[in-house]
Amino acid sequence: MSIIPGGKMIWANLIHLGFNMWEEQDAQPLYGMEPGRQKILNIRRSQPYLRFDEGLWDEILQNMKKAGMNMVVIDLGEGVQYESHPEIAVKGSWTVKKLKEQLKKLRSMGIEPIPKMNFSTTHDAWLGKYSRCVSTDTYYAVCRDLIDEVCYIFEKPRFFHLGMDEETANHQRFSLYAVMRQHNLWWHDLYFFINEVEKHNVKAWVWSDYLWHHPDIFFKKMPKTVVQSNWYYGKVFNKNIGYVKAYLELQEHGYQQIPTGSNWSVKENFIKTVSYCTSRISRDKLLGFLQTVWLPTTKKFRRKHLEAIKIVSEGIKYFNRRKK
Repeated sequence: MSIIPGGKMIWANLIHLGFNMWEEQDAQPLYGMEPGRQKILNIRRSQPYLRFDEGLWDEILQNMKKAGMNMVVIDLGEGVQYESHPEIAVKGSWTVKKLKEQLKKLRSMGIEPIPKMNFSTTHDAWLGKYSRCVSTDTYYAVCRDLIDEVCYIFEKPRFFHLGMDEETANHQRFSLYAVMRQHNLWWHDLYFFINEVEKHNVKAWVWSDYLWHHPDIFFKKMPKTVVQSNWYYGKVFNKNIGYVKAYLELQEHGYQQIPTGSNWSVKENFIKTVSYCTSRISRDKLLGFLQTVWLPTTKKFRRKHLEAIKIVSEGIKYFNRRKK
């Protein structure tokens, strides 16, 4: 049975408040740069100021409401002046008071706000100096403080997205400082995050790509209580593609899923994700769908953000037709 009130499907949008999720501000690789990667690096490189346009944010929310979307996952990162750790904030970061006001506005619009803090070492530049303290007592204390504070700010949200994707050396090949947890240390820290979230009676949510490379370990050690978001952003959906097969494997092993699509490279990806997963994941395990853009919430990328919402509106119509 769905855990969404009234059994409603989740139609969610991932929006970045903070965007310091990748390489450091001064990252400038001396080797290994593939053609065309410099442009992406320029977008992803961390900055000492908030990259977020409130006018676009308001426009996105209005368009989401019109489209019938009912959840926004806010990637918080460095975008908040956390009272427990104000040193993480950058110029322009929201105060806690401002964030609470925005959460109240979202709920009044019928949009459920969900916090996301990505604790993957590939995506934790937002942690500032603490990103270089991984798996130490200091690190655990800071992460515990942040999770506690965010659960309080969001008033015990239904979910808490912990990220935990792409923690590999290859995904950090452009970073100046690369670190990854392997084997039982990765699981130890994941369990730590899950436990901290569940202390607040909040359901943990993670990306599922660990499954792609370590299926036996994943199904042995990943708790069934954790919501899974497998993701695949291509055009061709075939069970022989490992990323696609993961949806079927998660279904087979009884995990609740929120499949994730994107208009990052293929516009029709989200519709194809809805089509593929609706017919293959049981309704009691399919909680809904998540759309992603993977670009800053700034005017420069306005077209891409609004396009993503329009695509979801088409996905909702497609789902409703299939349901009849």
